[in-house]
Amino acid sequence: MKKLVLTSLLGTLFVTTLLADGYKPGDKASDFRLMNIDGQYISLNDYKSAKGFVIVFTCNHCPYAQAYQERLIAIDNQYASKGFPVIAINPNDPDVSPGDSFDEMQKRAREKKYPFPYLFDETQEVYKMYGAERTPHVFLLKKEENDFIVKYIGAIDDNYKDATLVTKKYLENAIEAVLSGQSPEPSHTKAIGCSIKTKKQ
Repeated sequence: MKKLVLTSLLGTLFVTTLLADGYKPGDKASDFRLMNIDGQYISLNDYKSAKGFVIVFTCNHCPYAQAYQERLIAIDNQYASKGFPVIAINPNDPDVSPGDSFDEMQKRAREKKYPFPYLFDETQEVYKMYGAERTPHVFLLKKEENDFIVKYIGAIDDNYKDATLVTKKYLENAIEAVLSGQSPEPSHTKAIGCSIKTKKQ
């Protein structure tokens, strides 16, 4: 959320707006409209019957993101029908990371048979708005009337190297908590992955 800082100069009160530093659990998340790999634009409001969303900032080239591809497919298969579909977003600049170009996104989605949309954050505005720092970086949202409330932020689980050695399924546990009307615990973990590749200045 944007922070307001009050400062005083010669008795005059000024309000300074700092740049957004991303969402925290409990914040209202903004909708977005990004292009999917099929060329169609998608927004959260397109999902009329959704109870919430698993927003995951991910990409093609990162080994951490690759390690979680099958697990994200499994999560979508398990929870989309319960109202919590996965929406994957690639935030990387393809000029910096050619393996994350739109064409390569299409190839990866076909190869892995992604059951969820894979959107391109071409202007890199959405990942900054959400405060994503890594790929993958998860934001679990719950739909409350016309608002999207952030319930969990962070890692998918505690072992990217080997799914069979996972002991804490952070994302799945958070979804189950929200489905049962409870608040996830923890509501925030550290995302483990590659840094997001930003546009060259």
